[in-house]
Amino acid sequence: MKFSIIYEAQMVDTSRENEARCFHEIVEQAMFAEEMGFDTVWAVEHTALTQYAHMSAPETFLAFLAGKTTRLGIGHGVVCLPPAMNHPVKVAERIATLDILSKGRVHFGMGKGGTQQEAGTFGYDLAALQPMIDESMYLIPKIMVEDEIEHDGEYIRIPRRPIHPKPYQDPHPPLYMACTRADALTTAGARGIGALVLGFAEPDDIASKNAIYRAAWANRKAEDQVGFRPTEHLAALCPALVLDDREKARRIGLRGQRFFVESLGYWYQGGPRPTVENLSGDEQAAILQQEKAAVVAYLSEEKITIGSEHTGAYEEVQDAYGTAEDCIRYVQRLFDAGADEILFLFQMGAVPHEAIMETIRNIGTYVIPHFKAQAAEAAE
Repeated sequence: MKFSIIYEAQMVDTSRENEARCFHEIVEQAMFAEEMGFDTVWAVEHTALTQYAHMSAPETFLAFLAGKTTRLGIGHGVVCLPPAMNHPVKVAERIATLDILSKGRVHFGMGKGGTQQEAGTFGYDLAALQPMIDESMYLIPKIMVEDEIEHDGEYIRIPRRPIHPKPYQDPHPPLYMACTRADALTTAGARGIGALVLGFAEPDDIASKNAIYRAAWANRKAEDQVGFRPTEHLAALCPALVLDDREKARRIGLRGQRFFVESLGYWYQGGPRPTVENLSGDEQAAILQQEKAAVVAYLSEEKITIGSEHTGAYEEVQDAYGTAEDCIRYVQRLFDAGADEILFLFQMGAVPHEAIMETIRNIGTYVIPHFKAQAAEAAE
């Protein structure tokens, strides 16, 4: 079992001063997370999504973080693979260099990005991206292990060239794929790589996703393997705020979740810009349910099949925002559902730095030791 944090660099105030402050606070949080026993810090990659995600150059952020830490895993969650955005040769070079400098701490997740806003920035139609993402996904591990690479594909052409350096980890870092829908979990399992479940999902939904992933993994074929290091691993996103004051955690956590959902909806669904209101936990939860109802109504009108990927982020997750004891209960449910790793999401736009630092301290002091002791007892 692993305990990690994932960052979007989400913010309410997008001034230069606050943008800089946000990144420096994230570094402080990540360094403290290493001290408190967390396993990995993951960084997303998004472009041109104001407020929702300013983490547009994760390779730079993660390299800086690697130099500030000694043990913490360094996770790309995920690198977007449209060739004009991240050419496979440059991705292979960056991942290998980061792996060398961090002495083998890199985890390499892959994906395509989720909005036309991002795809269009690089001249693509989002709906047409998947075949070129697949081509890059199979190609990058080959570049990292072969002395020379030559590739004449449908979307990518590389004349015979030696590409350097090679990764610290042999043959390459563990590979993962961003997964929210069932078809992505099937693909990750069939390709023999880890699944990063990056959408909001309750334990019952994680259990369903886990079953899909494990079945695909069990029935995978050698010719479908991506890379040369099969990795069976499911990481589950877990929005959380763990404070000594349960009601304060719920109030601030739901305020952050609402900002997250509304900023996501603005860029992904064309909704209104996000708002920040200092309301009670019950009031924030009620507004989230109203917004969920509006999404369900729209999808029904458009005759789109409604899944947890559409509505999960609007649900109040029981025990996610509360005390350390609440967090232990919720994390136990995620592990029971089949998760191998918990991807804690603290840094939602309206959650203050001080609350995140208290959360990291409480999880490191109470939650992680609880499960480490549990694992040690089971191993005896």
